[in-house]
Amino acid sequence: MSLTIKDIDRIIEMAWEDRTPFEAIFIQFGLKENEVVRLMRQQLKRSSFELWRARVHSGISQKHVEKRNAEISRFKCGRQRHISSNKISKRNSKS
Repeated sequence: MSLTIKDIDRIIEMAWEDRTPFEAIFIQFGLKENEVVRLMRQQLKRSSFELWRARVHSGISQKHVEKRNAEISRFKCGRQRHISSNKISKRNSKS
């Protein structure tokens, strides 16, 4: 499967979102969890990757459908930062 730069950016954005489960990434892009981890390792700086992995395993993130709180019904927080060109941009102060 060949991913475009836009696809890779979207996958990274979805992976950083706490409410987006790996299953949603699989449905949209066909990547399993281990493939998402591999992509994140390749695309992020080491320190960013380590922060992401720690967050995924910390219990804060709801990345696994079977482990998530049943009250969570949406994937993305309205205040979620936008990610472009594999860099997290700062949120507008007006939001």
